[in-house]
Amino acid sequence: MRHGSVLVAITATLFACHVSAKNVPSALKAFYNKARSGGDCTGADALQAGFYNTEWSGGQTTYCTKYLPTGMGFYLKGPGSDLANMDIDCDGEQSSGDVRCKSSTDTQGQTRWGLRHLEKYGVRDLNANIHPYVVLGNEGSYSPTFDPRTVGVEPLSIVAVVCGDELVYGVWGDTNGDDNEHPMVGEASLALATACYGPSIGGNSGHDEADVLYIAFAGKEAVPASAKWDADSYEAFEGSITAQGDELVAQLFGDKSTTTSDSDPQHATSWGNGDNDDDDSKHEHKSGGRRNTIPRLCFIGIALIALA
Repeated sequence: MRHGSVLVAITATLFACHVSAKNVPSALKAFYNKARSGGDCTGADALQAGFYNTEWSGGQTTYCTKYLPTGMGFYLKGPGSDLANMDIDCDGEQSSGDVRCKSSTDTQGQTRWGLRHLEKYGVRDLNANIHPYVVLGNEGSYSPTFDPRTVGVEPLSIVAVVCGDELVYGVWGDTNGDDNEHPMVGEASLALATACYGPSIGGNSGHDEADVLYIAFAGKEAVPASAKWDADSYEAFEGSITAQGDELVAQLFGDKSTTTSDSDPQHATSWGNGDNDDDDSKHEHKSGGRRNTIPRLCFIGIALIALA
C-alpha cells in the first residue's frame, strides 16, 4: 500500500473508531447491577411480557419497571440476569453513510417517527449513520404488542443506553413491526451501536450478548430541547442531547458523577407523563435474528493498515 493510501485508510479508520461515550454514573451502574441480579421481571413490575430477544429466545423479555419509581419510564429485561441484546437498524434516510448498512437485508426507507416529527426541522427522516436511535415498542398483527406512549414515553424522547461499561444517549426513533414470526426487542441504529462497540458493527452483525440496558424516560421533559436533528455527524447530534440526558439520569438516580462504584440508586423528583401521539399508522418494521458479538478492533485495524 502506498504511503498516501495508508494515511487515508488510517484517517478513515480513526474516524470510524469514534466512541462518544462516557463512564456510567455510579448510581446508574448500581441500578444496572441490581437489574441484572434481580431475576425475572414479573407481576406489577412488568408492563408487558412475552417478547423475544432473538427468534429462538422463548419470548421471555419484558418491558419492565422493577426498581424504578412509578411512572418514570421502563427498561428491557430478559430472564434471569439477561437484559437485552443490540441488533442493528439501518432504516430511515439513506443518502449518506458508509458501506456497513449494505449488509442489512431488511432495510426500510423510513422510521416510525422520523418524517412526521422532523420535517419541521428540514430533515427528511432519521439517519442510522448519524442519529443514535433505539427501536422500542411493538405493533402489528402478532401478540403481544406494546406502545410506550401508553406509559408516557414520547416519540423521539431520550433513551439512556448502558453498553460495554459506557453510557450513550439515543432517542426513541423506531418501532418493531410484524415482519418476523415473533415480537422482537433489542435493536438500535448503526450510529448508536458503533458508539457502543466500534466500527466492526454492521447492518447484519451486532452485539448478541443480552447485557445492554435501555432506559426510556417518561414525560415531555425527555423530548430533546436542543437536538441538532440536521447534524451531519453522530458526534454533533449526540453532543446536542448529552446535557439533557445527564439531567434525566440525575433526576432518576440522583447521581451526577461519572465514576463506576456500586452505590445504591437514589431516586429524585419525578416528572409528569406526556400526552400520547395521535398517529395510529403502523410502521412495518423488523428486528433481526442472531447477531455476532463484535469486539473493538480500532487500533488493531490501524496497525494492520500501517503494516500493509
